[in-house]
Amino acid sequence: MRNRTDMHTVAVAVMPGAPIFELAVPCEVFGIPRPELDGTWYDFQLCATEPGATIAGGFASTTSFGLDDLVQADTVIMPACSDIHAVQPANLVEAVREAHRRGARIAAICSGAFVLAQAGILDGRRATTHWMHADAMRLRFPRIKLDESVIYAQDDRIHTSAGTTAGIDLCIELVRQDHGTAVANELARRMVTPPHRTADQAQYVLRPVPGPRPSAVAEAAAWAIAHLDQPIHIRDLASRAHLSERQLTRRFLETYGRTPGGWLVRERVRRAQELLERTDLSIDSVASQTGFGTAAGLRAAFSRHLRLSPSNYRSMWAA
Repeated sequence: MRNRTDMHTVAVAVMPGAPIFELAVPCEVFGIPRPELDGTWYDFQLCATEPGATIAGGFASTTSFGLDDLVQADTVIMPACSDIHAVQPANLVEAVREAHRRGARIAAICSGAFVLAQAGILDGRRATTHWMHADAMRLRFPRIKLDESVIYAQDDRIHTSAGTTAGIDLCIELVRQDHGTAVANELARRMVTPPHRTADQAQYVLRPVPGPRPSAVAEAAAWAIAHLDQPIHIRDLASRAHLSERQLTRRFLETYGRTPGGWLVRERVRRAQELLERTDLSIDSVASQTGFGTAAGLRAAFSRHLRLSPSNYRSMWAA
């Protein structure tokens, strides 16, 4: 076992046959030093369940870290497993169980949730996985409060995500919790991925988007994000999307898991978080630039969504 450093250690389990994308995501997010974003990034470890494990695509693992290292990590990430119907490796399941007992933050991407489920640490908790695996998980692990409608979920120190790209969203959310919204947004920009996908966004559109404007809602949302400092009404978004207000609301619920009004408030809060972290603007100025109008409006939104005042948030996260 290697000596721990003072940095936050992120350990990623490597199983034989593991899908390469879900394994690569945490490598990209946590495994690349990013001193330009934050001087204290992560101590990253790939921890193999067995020496020389061959993962999907014929790639071979040459890591010197094993499950003893995984147990000692601050954050343990379980990528997708190769077969959700198989019994997962007993040594891996026990290592995840022990890491959780020691107080580690545990995260699973896609079908990696089946390892957490087999370890028993999802019992009685809210969790998600890829919607295609939802029936199998309910059948095998009925004590889990499964919600396959969201892209990622958190219950105390345990995080789970839907499939493939939702793993990116989950990993960026972990960075946000460690380093703040501004750093997470900048990381997302560098990865050329949207920083605005919240946990309760739908995993998939519930029905095909009809008509000649499949990106109309996305275009309206992009316009709103560029004009958060201005008054924005549902009728403005509907007009931009060339939809009725009722159609717009239905599409927002399908795409973002929120009504247009709820989505807009969340985006204003996120912009305010970034300004509080990165600038010395007064609370009044932040409220004005994010469309809340007054400091009282900003404080009410922060209290409702973050359970913090803007001043307390700034003291926690300002560089």
